[in-house]
Amino acid sequence: MEITTIIAILFLCFIMESIDSGIGMMYGTLLSPLLIIIGFNPLVVVPSILLSQAIGGFAATFHHHKFKNASFGRGTVDIKITILVVGVGICALLSGVYVGGYIPTFWLKFYIGLLCIVMGTLIMIKRTFKFSWLKIAGLGIISSFNKSFTGGGFGPIMASGQIASGVEEKRAIGITDFAEAPICVMSFVGWVLINKFNNYSIMVPMCVGAFIGGLTGPYLLSRVKNKKAIKTAVGILAIISGIVVMLKLFGCLKV
Repeated sequence: MEITTIIAILFLCFIMESIDSGIGMMYGTLLSPLLIIIGFNPLVVVPSILLSQAIGGFAATFHHHKFKNASFGRGTVDIKITILVVGVGICALLSGVYVGGYIPTFWLKFYIGLLCIVMGTLIMIKRTFKFSWLKIAGLGIISSFNKSFTGGGFGPIMASGQIASGVEEKRAIGITDFAEAPICVMSFVGWVLINKFNNYSIMVPMCVGAFIGGLTGPYLLSRVKNKKAIKTAVGILAIISGIVVMLKLFGCLKV
C-alpha cells in the first residue's frame, strides 16, 4: 500500500474519531461506507473499524475524564452506568448470533433505524424521560445488538438514548465512548475467531488515526459551553443515522 494511501487513511480516521469522541457517534457510520467506496473489501473494513474504534474510545475516555466531560472515578454515577452498559452489552453480543437466527434481519434493522429516528426526534423536541437504570440497561442491550449485527450504530442509540433519559449531554457522550470501547474489542475478537480474519493492511494507520482523534474530540467538546448546541448535534446525527439505516434497508443506498 502506497505511503499516500496510508497517510490519507490515518487522516480520515483522525477526523472521524474526533467527530465520534466529540459527539458520541458516527465513526463507523461514516467511515465504513467511505472506505468501501474507495475500494477496500468490507471483510477488511469492518474488523479494522472495530479495533481502531476501541483504541480511539479508550483514548477518548481518558480525556473525557481529564477535561471533566464525565467523571469515571470509583463509585461515580458515570462509571456505574458504563459498567452496566458494558455488562449487558457483552451479554447481548454473546447471544446475538443465536438470537439473530430467530429474528428476521429486515425487521431488526428496521427497528434499529426507527429507534434512532425516534430518539433523535425526542431530543430535537426537547422531550426527556425520568432516568432509570432499567432504561439504561435496555439501551445497552439494543445498541450492542446493533453493533454485533452491523458493526456500527452503537453511538446513535446510546448517546441519544441517554440524553432522552435525562443524562447530561457531555456525560452521555463520555459514557458512550467508554462503554463502546470494550464492546468493540469483544466484537473484534468474535470477528477474528468466526471469520478467520488475517488481513491487517489498513488496520495500523486506522488505529493511529483513531487514537489521535480520540484525544482531540473530548478536548473540543470540553470547550463547547452551549449545551443546546451539543444536544441539537446529537439529535440531528441520530436522525441521520436512522435514515441511513432505512435507506440501506430498502435498497436506496448501496454501501
